Amino acid sequence: MKTFQIHLIRHGQTEGNLRGQYIGRIDLPVTREGLKSLKRKKEESSYPKVEAVFSSPMRRCIETAGVLYPGADVTEIAELREYDFGVFEGKTAQELDGRPDYMAWCAGKMAPPEGEDIRGFAERLCLGLNRVVREMMARSVTSAAVIMHGGAIMMLLSVCGLPRRGLLEWTVDNGCGYTLRITPSLYQRSGVVEVIGEVPCERPEQGGE
Repeated sequence: MKTFQIHLIRHGQTEGNLRGQYIGRIDLPVTREGLKSLKRKKEESSYPKVEAVFSSPMRRCIETAGVLYPGADVTEIAELREYDFGVFEGKTAQELDGRPDYMAWCAGKMAPPEGEDIRGFAERLCLGLNRVVREMMARSVTSAAVIMHGGAIMMLLSVCGLPRRGLLEWTVDNGCGYTLRITPSLYQRSGVVEVIGEVPCERPEQGGE
């Protein structure tokens, strides 16, 4: 039976990542050091070869795709953009500490003011993954890279990833991610994907006995 491999990769480091800010809809670029780090990872490790590249439309993801897969025709998937933090955008947890609406959001009791509902976020990401799978089938390709956001990867895999893990157990560093195996019959029946590895892989040592 034909299966599909999708490599979810988090974008390179942004200034917001360095400052610990909530960055969702703010369209930050990858920092200069973040671009250098991606290039080092590419030189020192092994990113998978793929037949197609998909990305969140945010600048930080498009720039990352350009470093890891130069020359690729990148298909933007709007549903894979990061969570909208509403009025919390651009602020740190320390700056928000003590605000009643922030504490209620952290407790899972409400969405951020002017922000996105968690359930709606999860549903949107699942729609985005489904778009990727449909595109792969339509193009008759079996391997693809998807450049997206750390929070989005965590949420998506906590909802549909096997093995089952909590949200925080899918934390991933900038420029890293997970390899998914999608079996069409299982995916269409129950909407789940198998997580079978991490990205990038270490390059095998050359030479030796």
